[in-house]
Amino acid sequence: MSEKYEKLSDRQIEISWPDLGITVTADLDDRNPALADALWESLPYQSLQGHALIAGEHLYHVSPIPALLHTPHDLRIPDRREAPDGTVFCSGLQHLGIKYGTLTEPMPATPVGQVRAADMPALLEAGAAIWEAVYSTKKQIVAEVRRAGEQGGHSIPELPAAHAGAARLIADVHAETEKIWLDPPVELDGLHRGVIPSQAGNFGTVLPTLLFVNGETRPLGYAAYGGIVRGAVQGMPLDSLKHMTRLLVGVPAEFLGYCGLEKLWAFTQRFLDVLDDLDRDDFYAVASQMALYINCLGGWNLQLYPWETGDHLRQQAA
Repeated sequence: MSEKYEKLSDRQIEISWPDLGITVTADLDDRNPALADALWESLPYQSLQGHALIAGEHLYHVSPIPALLHTPHDLRIPDRREAPDGTVFCSGLQHLGIKYGTLTEPMPATPVGQVRAADMPALLEAGAAIWEAVYSTKKQIVAEVRRAGEQGGHSIPELPAAHAGAARLIADVHAETEKIWLDPPVELDGLHRGVIPSQAGNFGTVLPTLLFVNGETRPLGYAAYGGIVRGAVQGMPLDSLKHMTRLLVGVPAEFLGYCGLEKLWAFTQRFLDVLDDLDRDDFYAVASQMALYINCLGGWNLQLYPWETGDHLRQQAA
């Protein structure tokens, strides 16, 4: 680690993949202390481990940390390709990411720490195994993130709301998120086995429906809900927030309901039904709880999708 970036006291985290028998230790540093604080205060937790599919040698998973959607950064590196291998990032997409090798995507990123040099061989081993799991075998690998030397564990936050309807909705979304956090959602598991009650998918096909579900879920969580949560925190007028919510979330959620994500559509309808009665705090709470749920669905889409179907297609020289 460069001397420019000081360690945050003695705050080290362990990132463990029990299924692989691999644990690495990372030192949190002062590049983005507010993000590092949000991560530290959320520990321990577990999450389904994912792997970048088009960006290169990069691990990421959804973190159960609502504050990641809006916590401001102090330092954003303009091109994460240039970050040292082993850099740990916290993302506004609600991810904890680790660069373990060559990246191709010139994406800005917000680092919070660095995997120790002695653990880099283990990180490379984990990266290779996780890629194989996501792309080919579909083995579900769980990551556990904890304070170094402390016990692991897991919990999903449930945000408070004063409005009775909002509180009930949050409780139901929270319960469903807990149910699917480490186990595949029944509706997505069914879709990937070809069980599509609405028969979405022309002439009995399945792959186009899976592609559309994946393509709609990711921006709904990352862009729509992430955006309105940030707008709520950053002082966007409440009437404008509610108007943007109606413009952004209804149509994709209804389409995803048709494709099989009926719980998502039902939760969305309940959100829209109480929307006009919510103050800023309750709006933030519902939108944040929905974002976590939808980002969890997005993680499962990426795990379950049959990427190997296109293995016969390989890049050619220009």
